[in-house]
Amino acid sequence: MAETRSTCPYCGVGCGVIIESQHDRITGVRGDPEHPANFGRLCTKGSTLHLTATEAVTRQARLLQPMQRLQRGAPAQPVGWDDAIGLAADRLGDIIEQHGPDAVGFYLSGQLLTEDYHVFNKLARGLVGTNQIDSNSRLCMSSAVVGYKRTLGSDAPPTCYDDLAQTDCLFISGSNTAWAHPILFRRIEDARAGMKIIVVDPRRTETAEQADLHLQIQPGTDVLLCHGLLHIMLWEGWTRPDYIARHTSGFETLKDLVRQATPERVARGCGVSVEDLHTAARWFAQSNATLSLYCMGLNQSSSGSDKNAALINLHLATGQIGKPGAGPFSLTGQPNAMGGREVGAMATLLPGHRDPADATHRAEIARLWGVDQLPAQAGKTATELFQAVADGQIKALWIACTNPAQSMPDQALVRRALERAEFVIVQEAFATAATCDYANLLLPAASWGEKEGTVTNSERRITRVRAAIAPAGQARPDWAIARDVARRLETRLRPGQPTLFGFETPEQAWLEHRESTRGRDLDITGLSYDLLDQIGPQQWPMPQGATQGQARLYSYGMFATPDGKARFAADAWRPVAEPRSPRYPFSLSTGRLRDQWHGMTRTGTLGRLFGHAPEPAVGLHPDDLLALGLQAGELVRVSSARGAIVLPVQPAAELGQQQAFIPMHWGSEALSGRDAAGQPLAGVNALTTPASCPLSKQPELKHCAVRIEKAALPWTLLGLAWLPQERAIEVQRELRALLPEFDFASCVPFGRERSGLLLRAACAKPPPAALVERIAAWLGLDGAEVLRYADHKRQHSRAIRLSQAGSRQQVEAFLLAGDSRSEPWLRTLLQDELPAQDYGRLLLRPDAQAPVALAARSPQICTCLDVSEDAIRRALPDCDGNGAQRLLQLQDGLGCGTRCGSCVPALKRLIAVVPAGAALIGAA
Repeated sequence: MAETRSTCPYCGVGCGVIIESQHDRITGVRGDPEHPANFGRLCTKGSTLHLTATEAVTRQARLLQPMQRLQRGAPAQPVGWDDAIGLAADRLGDIIEQHGPDAVGFYLSGQLLTEDYHVFNKLARGLVGTNQIDSNSRLCMSSAVVGYKRTLGSDAPPTCYDDLAQTDCLFISGSNTAWAHPILFRRIEDARAGMKIIVVDPRRTETAEQADLHLQIQPGTDVLLCHGLLHIMLWEGWTRPDYIARHTSGFETLKDLVRQATPERVARGCGVSVEDLHTAARWFAQSNATLSLYCMGLNQSSSGSDKNAALINLHLATGQIGKPGAGPFSLTGQPNAMGGREVGAMATLLPGHRDPADATHRAEIARLWGVDQLPAQAGKTATELFQAVADGQIKALWIACTNPAQSMPDQALVRRALERAEFVIVQEAFATAATCDYANLLLPAASWGEKEGTVTNSERRITRVRAAIAPAGQARPDWAIARDVARRLETRLRPGQPTLFGFETPEQAWLEHRESTRGRDLDITGLSYDLLDQIGPQQWPMPQGATQGQARLYSYGMFATPDGKARFAADAWRPVAEPRSPRYPFSLSTGRLRDQWHGMTRTGTLGRLFGHAPEPAVGLHPDDLLALGLQAGELVRVSSARGAIVLPVQPAAELGQQQAFIPMHWGSEALSGRDAAGQPLAGVNALTTPASCPLSKQPELKHCAVRIEKAALPWTLLGLAWLPQERAIEVQRELRALLPEFDFASCVPFGRERSGLLLRAACAKPPPAALVERIAAWLGLDGAEVLRYADHKRQHSRAIRLSQAGSRQQVEAFLLAGDSRSEPWLRTLLQDELPAQDYGRLLLRPDAQAPVALAARSPQICTCLDVSEDAIRRALPDCDGNGAQRLLQLQDGLGCGTRCGSCVPALKRLIAVVPAGAALIGAA
């Protein structure tokens, strides 16, 4: 067995992993104990990475060869690499000649490696001659970039992970760290003693439950809150006038602005108490060291840059920056969003933290790249880019390592753009991404475990990514695909001239990138691949001659501005772009699930990662459910000004009233149906608004106004089946293609050691019987041995397949069409693999009550060891002592919370409500 040190491809924590491989197959993964980001820990997603790289997953889900689609809607056909490269270069060349370079757009990803980013950026700006290049980092980090640059002068988080162990006050704003960055939250738990934690979030998330103070503000009031805190600090004399005078500018303007932000006004506007405002202001200002963590709750907003700057203002006003345990720390959403910012592969950036609007900066990069000039015309950012495609201004779009048909707001616009574009290249590792359906040319990319290069995590730490095995099928590294197309294209655009793309290895591309940082604030000229291999991951800056990277910035109060002083930003509070109204009376927010990642193209291949949140749902406060006359599990139609989706509703006590929450992951790959016009529904981002921050151009994915009403869909369908592992994903893809045949439908996997699939659908009237028969066949319910019942008049049917082992029978698959009332007990029989021989033909009964006594399994709490809530509740009465002691006893007994630790906040919540020695009532 071989072992290869690499990096996790999920969030921006940047955890080190050790990949185990044998005979060119990945067989295991574990955390790297020597990596300074995680010290061997991995979350549920990282610890199951090897299961997403099995032969079965690779064969069924991966894009394994170039494919060409001759016409929209037709199946894609295999094509050789040489023909694919030629086709890409010819079509791009034609469009450039006919319409100019700005008719070509590039949409990249924070999951690309730095080397990939660099080659694409040089291709777009240096060869094609366009600034029409942006990244999905626009959807997650662009407001943080602008916030840092406006106040501190540079896009450089000034803190590090070690500060978590040295802070006295942790201020978490707009981040459910426990779910979005689980390994960082483990470090917070380790350092918890003596630390005050304040959490600002409209939801009472698992992160908020661990706080000493939860400021449950109204959506979009973050700037008002910060102004109110600063007002109190000024009134109480808790600011640092000496620090402000020596190291900052612009404070008087901000001071005048926040004078109106009285505690009473802010408390009313934010929906919090005056007392809590005073407590938060005192802890923030008077602690020896205050560290703030923030993420999408601040960034994904029409005033995202203002929110970032308002929080940084608090650090500057109190001197809580430039020392151990203190400073503003933006948590990165993707594994290499930071690297993309360094490379400048976004419309508003150039390499080395340069500005494309600055002629001097453009000239510097042109000289480095060996071109006459870079384009001066401003490029379009993500939402603008797709609008331009929809309007016909951009004719060709090259999408790499991202899935805009799931992740972008206003899916109606995005899909119209993809349909209208003359030529769409999709460079992807997984063929299951929704965007693949719109591609004229599909280029198979290498994936995790197959790539070489570097990434930069949230604390500016650069880590090597190493390949453990060769790319699957005919897949190639992203940088190499871009290079090959560039070489073919430059023979047409730069005939007779030396190539700009002489890279034969990713390291050569990285060295050119490294040179772009020389003398800049992110200087890494002291680094090399060899040095990273020798001394491990390093933070920037690390200029030539340095022996290690710099952990903290601005320790001497000198900032990256022309006068060396930080600048206060005085921005008036603005409400959300789309406030609630009588027509749309609910505030919808989107966010992460604990065990899923983005559009789930990778995590969605594993049934075990659906144990914690098994199906799509919208959460509402219980009082709102009551007011709307809804029961848990009923289907509702959620509508915004842009579109609608249908999905089940669930009570969510963590929400405020008139608020709703839908996880960001549920795209049309898992959740669909059709609207009144018969058009397919496009998942959660059919609802979200493209309204964006005027400075960062980051869309307000965290808020839109919606209407929620009961969906009258009386005909229901439910299918569950255990499937052969080598066919499960294939069946899933086939069934997902049928989702738009219903008014509502979802299709998700389940199971740990086996591969299961769950299909749920509903219609206003019964669909054609042939459709039900097709579904039954895919679920293995078309054989002679299947138990069946059919009521043709009402178009109700039931089919059940059993397995036999001696005298024991088990339910292997069932399909309930027209009447799914028996779901609770049949689903328990199948998923828990319980004996079914005592039921016989009673299995075909439509009743909601099981004909034989049966206890349904409670929700899963621990994904790693599959520990249920009931099991925990049964064990807790025997655990005594204080909370920490009871947690240890629970962990010793059941093992929950001992692997990745992601379930620890949930365990603590149960410990708080189940006292020691209590009789357990109603537990199975």
